[in-house]
Amino acid sequence: MSLHDNQLETKSDIGSPKRTKDIIQRHGFSLKKSLGQNFLIDQNILNKIVTAAELDKTKGALEIGPGIGALTERLSKTAGKVVAVEIDQRLIPILSEVLEPYENVQVVHGDVLKVDLKSLLEENYGGLTGVSVVANLPYYITTPIVMRFLEEKLPLENIVIMIQKEVAERMAAKPGGKEYGSLSIAVQYYCEPEMVTVVPHTVFIPQPNVDSAVIRLKIRQEPAVQVKDEAFFFEVIKASFAQRRKTLYNNLASRFYDKNTKPKLEGLLLSIGIEPSRRGETLSLDEYAALSDALYTELKGE
Repeated sequence: MSLHDNQLETKSDIGSPKRTKDIIQRHGFSLKKSLGQNFLIDQNILNKIVTAAELDKTKGALEIGPGIGALTERLSKTAGKVVAVEIDQRLIPILSEVLEPYENVQVVHGDVLKVDLKSLLEENYGGLTGVSVVANLPYYITTPIVMRFLEEKLPLENIVIMIQKEVAERMAAKPGGKEYGSLSIAVQYYCEPEMVTVVPHTVFIPQPNVDSAVIRLKIRQEPAVQVKDEAFFFEVIKASFAQRRKTLYNNLASRFYDKNTKPKLEGLLLSIGIEPSRRGETLSLDEYAALSDALYTELKGE
């Protein structure tokens, strides 16, 4: 291998510890804790993230928060088109430089919570057979980003994200455990979650205080359960977990009933096979669908 070849090989490896430090130092870049900037420097984890997204040259990838482009580079070699949305203006010239060799990458400066995602997808992925979100998400804003992708019912195949391990466990949790809650139900209503790998905090610059995990959310063609009113279904979920130590009966009574109508609730719960003394974290999606529909019929008269 010539010296030139060796330089090319090293230069292409954005996610290596040496190259990451070199890019940060050369550009005098200071990482902002407020933006959750922790750059991944583990090749194995980068490969696992890209593999989990099930990409090929007929598919596109949408990346949120590319940082200095370590994951972006990997995605560009696998996907047909990569669009990376970065909120930090200071990173735009760095990304333009390091990703310059990759013609199928487009960097967009913007806030993913404000960008018109539907238009972004329509304008950038024409002719491709599918699009997946692939990202190392900042801890502080993980849930709003994920829920925006799901609630807008965007035409996505997968959402493969590296997030705080505790949040990933909540997304994938089954009924009955302390991790299971309104986030578990919301995610599982729209997706099939699958834990890909746990990521130790030691493989980042700088190191966060907690471990991460990569989770794949495979978007369902149809929601996991059919309900009469989706907005009301999620209202029931929220009410059921309002105070976790309270019984389902007490939480629902506080939200939907007054002292005169409260006695009706016990009969309604028993009529659909749910003991009033159960707590919200013990109900499955199917049970919540039955509960939501029964409450909707009783309260709305439909």
